[in-house]
Amino acid sequence: MVNTEWGNQTSISEFILLGFGNLLELQLLLFLLFLVIYMVTMAGNILIVTLVVTDQHLHTPMYFFLGNLSCLETCYSSAILPRMLASLLTGDRTISFRICIIQYYFFGFLLGVECCLLSVTSYDRYLAICKPLHYATRMNGRLCLQLAAGSWINGLLVSSTMTSLMSQLSFCGPNEVDHFLCDFTPVKKLSCSDTSLMDIVAFLMAAIFTLPPFLLMLTSYICIITTILRVPSTTGRQKAFSTCSSHLIVVTTFYGTLMIVYMLPDTDTLRVLNKVFSIFYTVLTPMVNPLIYSPRNKEVKEALRRAINAFLTLTGIETGVKFKGLCTWGKSPAWGMQIAIGEEWWISAE
Repeated sequence: MVNTEWGNQTSISEFILLGFGNLLELQLLLFLLFLVIYMVTMAGNILIVTLVVTDQHLHTPMYFFLGNLSCLETCYSSAILPRMLASLLTGDRTISFRICIIQYYFFGFLLGVECCLLSVTSYDRYLAICKPLHYATRMNGRLCLQLAAGSWINGLLVSSTMTSLMSQLSFCGPNEVDHFLCDFTPVKKLSCSDTSLMDIVAFLMAAIFTLPPFLLMLTSYICIITTILRVPSTTGRQKAFSTCSSHLIVVTTFYGTLMIVYMLPDTDTLRVLNKVFSIFYTVLTPMVNPLIYSPRNKEVKEALRRAINAFLTLTGIETGVKFKGLCTWGKSPAWGMQIAIGEEWWISAE
């Protein structure tokens, strides 16, 4: 199998993603599980992006970064899960060399962007909690755009560099990738070329583009926790911590599993464990982001209520507003239905 399109640099034209091939009796169950995860991920993140774009009350730095993160998670999941679902459904685990390189490019690109965006959002929370009087002037629209653009450019530079080096490797031996996606380590192991240069570049890229965002995030949360502990009242501490606890959960899950996968030695004993932990930052984190942020956030819930009210109005339902706590009531003379939207919302026939 000779691939002439890559300048005769590789003798293998396709790889086999082993994925979860050793669990043949669970293929259908895994397909249904990952299909539900993909649908929830897409629906939740698209909803967040839509609310942030359309609702002016969410046009703030915090929600600007959250919208970027949700847009990223939508693309991130789409770069991994459709191929995995097709493999689980059909049993065809082959992937061409070109498609493998393309998947690695987008995976690396979006992974790098997420590292930076999580760091940027932690810096935003640091300013909001530790420097509240200077927050509005420091975190202005221009800085928000620069931080977001820098995150996307950072991921683009890292992924372009690493993908360019990987595309020049020669593959002339086994073509079985012991993973469910084309990741750096499992693909590099199959190469019969000298990968020392690629290892050096990967180390430098991590030191220059990944370590600083991680240190910024770590420093931000040390300052945040220190500031919260100085708040005299228990209620004040709880309120301050609630503004960043959701982000801390996401960061801990993402970075914790990411460091386990890439920092532990690549041995046969740990290979299965690494594959399991990879699911956390590639599949589960994009799904739980909207689930963690939205239900805990009053502004997002209010934006969702306004969106539902606007939808009801556009569909011809006459709405009358009667405030009772956080509930908004609407009545439809056409169907004789009463709709309540509040901390809980339901439909009950009269």
